[in-house]
Amino acid sequence: MSRLGTLGARLYRGEVGYDFVAKRKIWYGISILITITAIVGLAVRGLNMGIEFSGGAIFNTTDKTSVSVQDAKETVETASGHTAIVQKTGEGKLRVQVSELDAAQSRATQEALAKKLGVPTDKINTDIVGPSWGEEIANKAWTGLAVFMLLVVIYLAIAFEWRMALAALVALIHDLTITVGIYALVGFEVTPGTVIGLLTILGYSLYDTVVVFDGLKESAKDITKQTRWTYSEIANRSLNGTLVRSINTTVVALLPVAGLLFIGGGFLGAGMLNDISLALFVGLAAGAYSSIFIATPLVADLKERDPRMKALTRRVHAKRAAQAAKADSGQDEPRDAQEAEAAEYGDDEPQDASPAGVVGQRRQPVSRNRGGRGGKRR
Repeated sequence: MSRLGTLGARLYRGEVGYDFVAKRKIWYGISILITITAIVGLAVRGLNMGIEFSGGAIFNTTDKTSVSVQDAKETVETASGHTAIVQKTGEGKLRVQVSELDAAQSRATQEALAKKLGVPTDKINTDIVGPSWGEEIANKAWTGLAVFMLLVVIYLAIAFEWRMALAALVALIHDLTITVGIYALVGFEVTPGTVIGLLTILGYSLYDTVVVFDGLKESAKDITKQTRWTYSEIANRSLNGTLVRSINTTVVALLPVAGLLFIGGGFLGAGMLNDISLALFVGLAAGAYSSIFIATPLVADLKERDPRMKALTRRVHAKRAAQAAKADSGQDEPRDAQEAEAAEYGDDEPQDASPAGVVGQRRQPVSRNRGGRGGKRR
């Protein structure tokens, strides 16, 4: 078995772990800092809305041309008075986008571009997009997002509980805010492809969160009937048990998206790929982060406010303090009592075993005397 596979198995069994939940204030602080940066970028720079949302015109040449992209860009911007996006396709044709153009401005820009290229006006195809169409698309996107969020909250509240539904909702909003903020900071154009990417990452973000929540639900069943673990420790064990799986899933998903973004969009100049791939890349990374560092610690925070969990925490700490006092005085709790309680809850661990919360911390094997206390096994 590979080292990663071995580590995953040990994490799942609770032999090693990292205390994500106990350090939740650090993760909250990092997330707040990133979110504030994204919001500031969004407020200062704003989103670079494509012509599908702001309205404008798209000009496509029908024949191959030797005119450079820069020359075409200068001609179009002079004629229209607006910033233009010019791309040369693989066949040597030009595609020009100019936002916020009306019909008269589009006609003048088409004529200026045709003159520069030395071709008849009808050799340049013009598509005019009205802002009302973009507004309709935006409204449908917001409606789809609202319906998705509502269904997610209802499902999680029924399948798990309202605290997990609230934590998942916070994680989704966290991912969307960061992704939109990154778009504002890098200045990528927002197109319908961007909207598709944003809606797609919600499913990826939710997947890891639900996997952890499902394991936590099973681990926390009848938790108040024992005095070995607090809810936060159970949550941390569940999170560590699915950690390697979450990392593997995210890395495998990010590799093809990174290829689209950095190779397809960067080297090949495929602008449409940038619209979707950037949203997916940032969203997938943010989703993996939020499922590990935000959603589960937030559930533990909310759950620990429950009076039953508070009482459980007091009992657990009181029992550990009593065990520590007995250990210091040389009076250990009878092993039979420990094994009886362990058997009652379906776990062979001794009651004095330390919770898995620190990397490298291992459970000590239990030495059991089957032949009776103080006797020799024959």
